[in-house]
Amino acid sequence: MIQNQPLMRNGYYQERYRPHIHFTPEQMWMNDPNGLVYFEGEYHLFYQYHPDSKQWGPMHWGHAVSKDLLEWEHLPVALYPDDLGMIFSGSAVVDHKDTSGFFDGKPGLVAVYTNADGDLQRQSIAYSKDRGRTWVKYGENPVIQNPGIKDFRDPKVFWHETTQKWVMVLAAGRKVQFYTSPDLKRWTYVSEFGEGWGEQKGVWECPDLFPLTNEVSGEKKWVLPIGIDAGAPSGGSGTQYFIGAFDGKHFVPHQPKEAVRWLDYGKDFYASQSFSDVPWRRVVLAWMSNWQYANDVPTDPWRSAMTIPRELNLSVVEGQERLIQKPIAELTRLIEKRIENDSFFLKEKQSIELIQPASPFLWELDVEIEKGGVFEGRLFGDQETGLRVGIDCEKNSIYVQRDRAEVDFSKEYVCTCQAPLSGDRSSFHLKLLCDHSSVELFVGDGEISMTNLYLPADDYEAKLKVEAVRGTVEVKQSSVFEMTSVWRQNS
Repeated sequence: MIQNQPLMRNGYYQERYRPHIHFTPEQMWMNDPNGLVYFEGEYHLFYQYHPDSKQWGPMHWGHAVSKDLLEWEHLPVALYPDDLGMIFSGSAVVDHKDTSGFFDGKPGLVAVYTNADGDLQRQSIAYSKDRGRTWVKYGENPVIQNPGIKDFRDPKVFWHETTQKWVMVLAAGRKVQFYTSPDLKRWTYVSEFGEGWGEQKGVWECPDLFPLTNEVSGEKKWVLPIGIDAGAPSGGSGTQYFIGAFDGKHFVPHQPKEAVRWLDYGKDFYASQSFSDVPWRRVVLAWMSNWQYANDVPTDPWRSAMTIPRELNLSVVEGQERLIQKPIAELTRLIEKRIENDSFFLKEKQSIELIQPASPFLWELDVEIEKGGVFEGRLFGDQETGLRVGIDCEKNSIYVQRDRAEVDFSKEYVCTCQAPLSGDRSSFHLKLLCDHSSVELFVGDGEISMTNLYLPADDYEAKLKVEAVRGTVEVKQSSVFEMTSVWRQNS
């Protein structure tokens, strides 16, 4: 349920392009998710927020809470700029043992963030004794001074059980640094990782670090996702990740130095962060935009959305360890109706229209395709326009082709995103999640994801079509799920 004072435009939360199952601010600018933490039955989402404009500006921490990661309650701004500068990205933790001394021996929430004053970036903390409703900044901020690095930001903090210390991973140029602390106030530099590793075209940002147990081998590994502001596979900003070992001080990757693994191959998945203190699963959320055009996406009175929350697991794909991501299971509660289609064959150049959901903008599509030539699904358009999702078995790739938006707001918007596929598959399972202005694609069990904004024109064809572009394709199974909005008027 979205709660606060109504904004009477085209109807509160009914504005054109407004997502109905993804988080958006009521109004104005949003980017990176921050301070994701679970505490006393609530998921907290903080986020980079500019309350006075729909473009990036002096950063605050916006705030919302949820019981289920889908229905969010907007809360007042949590952190405002101060004498040390703007409030850039960071994380939040539950200080269960009151190591900080802020909570009179009880558990409490501590936020760790970057203060940015021009090019000077330093790390600071704040604490809350009332379940995140109000925050007090530590009187001796900053807790980490800048060592002479221009890009020195986005602290991710967690409790390392083996060493009984807090660990911070911090973006520092095109690498990350690690710090440890007994109390969240006093920090000691211990190591760094990343110089010359992975993708180096852009500045590294928004690191994360967490353990996962490989569901095949049973081995515990550490995963280090890192955002880069340029050089992603579809252009602009994106998120790579490393898998390795971590002993509380040093990260050792288990992959070649030149190898690059992408968390998402779409155009609009950045600054991903995982929720702290969720004991039974690892859930991530990302900003659904791209720095190439984020300031200009034609939405009003808000700008930007978060992805659907996704559960991460570690598995083996084609002989290599890979992250697997799936929409959280809670999403199935929003399904109102399932429409089944019988299996069918498509001859070359033949197309068929699938049964339509009641809402042309809010649905999930599951399709299983037997290996063939080139299969393509077309959404929101005709033969020449719209959004196309295709599997090219000849090139062993999957692609999403995005045609121009009704408003020509960026030359970077039109694009084709591609991801490699295994050449020995006999069939492919695709899940597409559409919500008014975005399409999130998941391949197989979730070993590939592609996230893209899409802004359909007013006069688009409200049809879901599939076609055999080359060769013969068997569609073994297809289901369309009608979904309901999480927003409830007057709730």
